[in-house]
Amino acid sequence: MTRTTLNMLDTLAARLPNGRARRDVPLGQYTTFKIGGPADLFFEATSASELANAIIAARETGVPFFVLGLGANILIGDRGFRGLVIRNTARHFSFADDGKLWVESGATVAEIIKETLARGWSGLEHYVGIPSTIGGAIWQNLHFLSPAPARERTMFIAEVFLEAELLTEQNERVVVDHDHMQFGYDESILHHRQDVVLAATFQLEKADPAVLHRIAQENLSWRGGKHPWLDWHPSAGSVFKKIEGIGAGRLIDQCGLKGYRIGDAQISHIHANILVNLGHATASDVRALIAHAQKSVEDKFGYKLEPEIGFIGEF
Repeated sequence: MTRTTLNMLDTLAARLPNGRARRDVPLGQYTTFKIGGPADLFFEATSASELANAIIAARETGVPFFVLGLGANILIGDRGFRGLVIRNTARHFSFADDGKLWVESGATVAEIIKETLARGWSGLEHYVGIPSTIGGAIWQNLHFLSPAPARERTMFIAEVFLEAELLTEQNERVVVDHDHMQFGYDESILHHRQDVVLAATFQLEKADPAVLHRIAQENLSWRGGKHPWLDWHPSAGSVFKKIEGIGAGRLIDQCGLKGYRIGDAQISHIHANILVNLGHATASDVRALIAHAQKSVEDKFGYKLEPEIGFIGEF
């Protein structure tokens, strides 16, 4: 690292709340994969304003930054991240009598679902068991194929989304509506701009808490039978993008790769589109396993598997 870069980090650290910016923090502990080297500078933002101010400070000092939520759906390189990692733990929320839920983007989907179920508000119970913050859920238009026959369709969080407060590329805080977000499958306008979600508002509907708990339990049981448990086998979720009508996992499975491992990275026995960390996997192990699956599928079936997880930092 050059002296100029160190000076930039010092300048940035001085603009963050006193004593809370830390150097050389290992990032694996903050991801669902439990993999990743250190961040040059690390800061936890505990409110939407702290998140906005940290981003503005990084932009104005010219330091690269990355906003980290629950650390799902990403792989951080073994050499870590050169710049500032802002861990978003802004999780304040409030409910209105008409079913509007306002929540900061660092709140986890799991904790907000608990609050909605307790109050009898329907709309988020379908996403139980999916590791994500509210900001991440909006970024990717979180979705879930509900198993119950009466509701067997893919549900998207966009269906209950009303508006969001964003920090734009120009460092302006603005409120945008549903149309602005351009939601699609695993898609939103946030994939194409450097805007960041600070908070969001959802429209929920009143429902019987007992029914909501039953739906949540059904969905959680269904998901638990098809996905490896993160507590036992850390992962980043599905690694490859969906191939319509075929399924990336099915192609990998038909190559006989369930259980195949490189180092401590393994293709799950439960779901072939999920790679798990058996305990000491490195990012290099995972990248090699991804490449092996891609080559095997292309050689046998002619399909090119495209990763859907984000690759962050230096590998």
